[in-house]
Amino acid sequence: MSEARIEVDGLRKRFGQTLALDGLSFTVAPGTVTGFVGPNGAGKSTTMRVILGLDSIEEGTALIGGRPYARLTHPMRHVGSLLDASALQPSRSGRNHLLWIAHSQRLPVSRVDEVAELVGLGKAARRKAGGYSLGMRQRLGIAAAMLGDPPILIMDEPFNGMDPEGIIWMRGFLRGLAAEGRAVLVSSHLLGELPDVADHVVVIGRGRVLADATIEELTAGASSLEDAYLRLTSGAVEYRSGTDGEQRR
Repeated sequence: MSEARIEVDGLRKRFGQTLALDGLSFTVAPGTVTGFVGPNGAGKSTTMRVILGLDSIEEGTALIGGRPYARLTHPMRHVGSLLDASALQPSRSGRNHLLWIAHSQRLPVSRVDEVAELVGLGKAARRKAGGYSLGMRQRLGIAAAMLGDPPILIMDEPFNGMDPEGIIWMRGFLRGLAAEGRAVLVSSHLLGELPDVADHVVVIGRGRVLADATIEELTAGASSLEDAYLRLTSGAVEYRSGTDGEQRR
């Protein structure tokens, strides 16, 4: 896992007149789960897409194991990602979905059943993916991310749709990946889950890093991670609650 590192340096990107990323810089180190949090529109998904070569940038660099995504040979052997659990062909079985990805990336077919078992799909992998619950689609997406046995994992809201058993499984799974020396970047709105999972947290707002610290450092002097987060992001939210309970800009 010597290549297990994400390095983001000075990312700057606009969508029209909107500055989505404004000099964003942080590192995800080997052997750690890094929580990636911020208000809606803060730039989390854009950052992940830039790291994975899906969006271009005006300035800065995003490196995976010291190289841009576009320069990786067999990229799924270097980085696995879960960005959208619904990105699948519903008429295919979960297993055939994984087989299709494995073939496209020249990965061993034997890996398909291994990762299906790894994420707890078991016999459900032979059912049509269109009938999966959101939690099962999340597991299938994670299985796809693990096909290349990559040293780096990037996951956007992996707890979405998980029942309590699934959440407990996910906690242990993410911690286990880091214990193997992998670098894991996890975006989540469920701040209550991060203290049980993450070693480090990067908080962003309006495309800038507001905090880059351990859980202990962030919560020093605060009643909880949620309290620390709200203090940090109070000036970076797009919507606020009005006194009448309705949302206002």
